[in-house]
Amino acid sequence: MKLLVTGATGQLGSLVVEALLKTVPAENVAVSVRDPKKAEHLKAQGVDVRQGDFTQPESLVSAFAGVDKILIISSAPGDRVAQHKAAIQAAKENNVRFIAYTSIANAQDNPFFIAEDHRETEKAIVESGIPYSFLRNNWYLENEVGTIQAVASGAPWLTSAGSGKVGWAPRRDYADAAAAVLTGEGHEHTTYELSGHPLTQEELAQVVSDALGRDVEVQQVDDATYEQAMSGAGIPEEVLPFIVGIQQGIREGYLNVVSGDFEKVLGRPLTPLKDAVREILNEK
Repeated sequence: MKLLVTGATGQLGSLVVEALLKTVPAENVAVSVRDPKKAEHLKAQGVDVRQGDFTQPESLVSAFAGVDKILIISSAPGDRVAQHKAAIQAAKENNVRFIAYTSIANAQDNPFFIAEDHRETEKAIVESGIPYSFLRNNWYLENEVGTIQAVASGAPWLTSAGSGKVGWAPRRDYADAAAAVLTGEGHEHTTYELSGHPLTQEELAQVVSDALGRDVEVQQVDDATYEQAMSGAGIPEEVLPFIVGIQQGIREGYLNVVSGDFEKVLGRPLTPLKDAVREILNEK
């Protein structure tokens, strides 16, 4: 059985491939990447490296040839619905038997602005008729690396997310879940809400405090103050609305999802956040 991962040199994709290679022979693993040169290390391990660019649909048709199951890792915001639809069409043309797709929490009903693309992609996959599994990833702990590192350097934990809760988990857990679905059986036509135990900003800051062994000050501010602070920290002006929008969405509870799906798919407990935070701090 041939398994293929798109975006395999990205932060999530590389971890998925790493997880697959622990249980699947390398010759049964294929990757679709824009620049095969960046996947030379995978080729050296026996992985089938293929050139595939989401902006070039014809390249995906050839990249997906002979594949049984595919993991479509969502591309960067922008024209990604069209890109995802091109990947779905390429899978259909190659008679791919199963698509796993990295979506977002509660995608079909979530008012969060970042959910719209995922909602449309999920619909396109269902309409394709290909059996699927939607991996609704909540939020990577690594999204908070900048804040965690700033706090480690003595800054306060700055947020405008109020009392909103987030189901943080380390990226590796999400990757392991994707690998488990891709290699496992009985995942056809499933939707998994992959969420860690929802925490407020103060509760996550306490986890960081425990890892650091000292108190962490949390400063709750309004959106305008948060935007000004992020601008001062060097965030590009064009990115600021996105960053502030994330805080707004968290404040509204759009990532507050309670679910047992994550541990069910993994077949193990989630990595304790304190351990994951310590790993981030050690990489500083």
